[in-house]
Amino acid sequence: MGPQPGSRPGRQRGPQRPAAGGFAGALGAAVAAAYAATLPPSVPGGDSGELITAAYELGVAHPPGYPLFTLLAKLVIGLFPFGSIAYRVNLLCGLLGATAASLLYYTVFRLSGSYAGGILAAGVFSFSRLTWQWSISAEVFSLNNLFVGLLMALTVHFEEAATAKERSKISKVGAFCCGLSLCNQHTIVLYVLCIVLWVLFQLFKGKELSFGHLLKLGLCFLAGLLPYLYLPASSYLNQARWTWGDQMTFQGFLTHFLREEYGTFSLAKSEAGSSMREILLSQVTHMKAELSLAVPALAIVAWLRTAMQAKQEKSSMIWLFTGMLYIYSFFFAWRANLDITKPLFMGVVERFWMQSNAVVAVLAGLGLASLVSVGNTVLENNRVLQCVEWLSAAALVTSQIYANYSICDQSRNYVVDKFARNLLSSMPPDAIILLRGDLTGNSLRYLHYCEGMRPDVTLVDQEMMTYEWYLPKMAKHLPGVSFPGRRWNPVEGILPDGALTFNLHHFLKVNKHKEAFACIGLNEGDSTWRRSYSLWPWGSCDKLVSSGTIFNPGEWLHLTRSIYNWTEDYGRFDPSSWEAVANEEMWQARMKTAFFIFDLAETANVSADIKSQLYTFAYNSYKEIINSHKNHPVNWHKNYAIACERMLRLHKMDVDPEVLLSETVKHFLLYTEKAEDDPQRADILQAVKHLKKELQRLRKMKKNLKRQAV
Repeated sequence: MGPQPGSRPGRQRGPQRPAAGGFAGALGAAVAAAYAATLPPSVPGGDSGELITAAYELGVAHPPGYPLFTLLAKLVIGLFPFGSIAYRVNLLCGLLGATAASLLYYTVFRLSGSYAGGILAAGVFSFSRLTWQWSISAEVFSLNNLFVGLLMALTVHFEEAATAKERSKISKVGAFCCGLSLCNQHTIVLYVLCIVLWVLFQLFKGKELSFGHLLKLGLCFLAGLLPYLYLPASSYLNQARWTWGDQMTFQGFLTHFLREEYGTFSLAKSEAGSSMREILLSQVTHMKAELSLAVPALAIVAWLRTAMQAKQEKSSMIWLFTGMLYIYSFFFAWRANLDITKPLFMGVVERFWMQSNAVVAVLAGLGLASLVSVGNTVLENNRVLQCVEWLSAAALVTSQIYANYSICDQSRNYVVDKFARNLLSSMPPDAIILLRGDLTGNSLRYLHYCEGMRPDVTLVDQEMMTYEWYLPKMAKHLPGVSFPGRRWNPVEGILPDGALTFNLHHFLKVNKHKEAFACIGLNEGDSTWRRSYSLWPWGSCDKLVSSGTIFNPGEWLHLTRSIYNWTEDYGRFDPSSWEAVANEEMWQARMKTAFFIFDLAETANVSADIKSQLYTFAYNSYKEIINSHKNHPVNWHKNYAIACERMLRLHKMDVDPEVLLSETVKHFLLYTEKAEDDPQRADILQAVKHLKKELQRLRKMKKNLKRQAV
């Protein structure tokens, strides 16, 4: 019987074992079970709070909008009748991550016929710390991982298609999925470009690429982009209490779609990042730590065997995946404009390495299958090799689970939730909270809008007020707050587009009937508030108080001493995590009022008697806090030591100078031991030498006085 029309000689389908589909499903179910057991019960840090709120309110998330994720999240919020709103979206992401695992398994199995190789690829990737961590949080990364696996699986399916009709059908489905993938995370565009060009070349080479077919592929691709219609629809309805941007005009849509407010093809706006070489080296080091050294080694085996056997069936797949890996890695390293020496920024950058790790994991699965294939050729299908193959895959996957389960288990993690609840609970009725930063902004928005906490307060985003779309879109959702213009700008006036601007001083003046708080800090570009207001510490936030108000240090210390109920140990979280940022803020809040009073004593133009009182209040507060917490931020040692030194200068009769000197020396030394990078360290150590001599002299003098008294 001759070949079918449009078939290609020599092209064979992948393995057709009946249990393959069921095995992929079972593997996905196992990954889903592990993810479900470790899900955070409430809102995580980062963008999660904003993404959940945008979905709950049917608003638009930050650029590029993530319409597909938003719609899926809204669907599960309504469908799942259990857990908090955040938990439901976290669960969605876990299920998407588990589906990605099944697709990676399917890709390797179709290319190699190796169950073990597929399990290796899916397991080492899914249970790596990075993938696990971001597959159980309400973020867009697990959906991106799913599309990476889906596009690779469809590419393999296209490669093994036997007829032109089948290739045509798969290419149309693939074009649609390529468009749909861009409705989530745009970094996948580099994989899309590689795959599209490869498929078009294969069609052209087989004389199957007509103008009509190309047009159909283009229409399928555009159909995949249809979820982006959600953006102008949401913007037009303007019912969401939280949304980002105005997509009702074509320019507004493009601004959001191209991430112009962040910087197109950049991670952040106006950030000086690490060099391309530093990021690439860090990626390689990170890959070895995340996937184990054996996984990149097996990927290299796949490359070597493909290079040595150029006519190997489906070798073009391996070269395509390799090209995708290299193009993405180099492009991302070029455009990742963040300083990865800072732990938090490193945490931001590393999330985008999952996309390349997925390809490496697939290549590693193929490498394992290649080793076994070569071994079977030499040893004539020895059963021992099959056992070694399974044991190798099982050992690598098990080691990943063993190493990362406890790290990734977030089932009792309420840290960001408690952080936001403490901030909201501390506010007086009907307060205005001027938000700044992702941690406070996103977590407070989630609790306020999704959980309905503190409906009396009003959340106003400082950065968003500088955008032309914010007040026209959001002012109606901020009742009781007056805006004396259409945009916040330190220089008041009328902009070329006719928009009336206002500064912070003017905003506070027209809202003086409400108490206003800055969380955390105020925009450095506008200092006009200083004309009539002062910032008084209010836990992690600051209260904007009229300059004429008299500050009572004792009363304020009493008011803010127990403003939060925070029980997390200091330093227990990974420095690159949002939990560490929240914990640091809460711990520093304990010392904030004492520091404010001390700074007031240092800088205020007041009488010597009032200065003495301020120093005493600060010293007593520092002392109480230091003695209450054995493990605490390192800067507390320095602050307390300086406060002791200032008390020495006051020559107060009720405080023993020897105790003050001893405490000063002790805490300066503790500080220099832990803060080795402080540029003032040498000066501090020099001062300690002098203080030690003074302490010895004082003790000697005391000893002599005792002798004389005897």
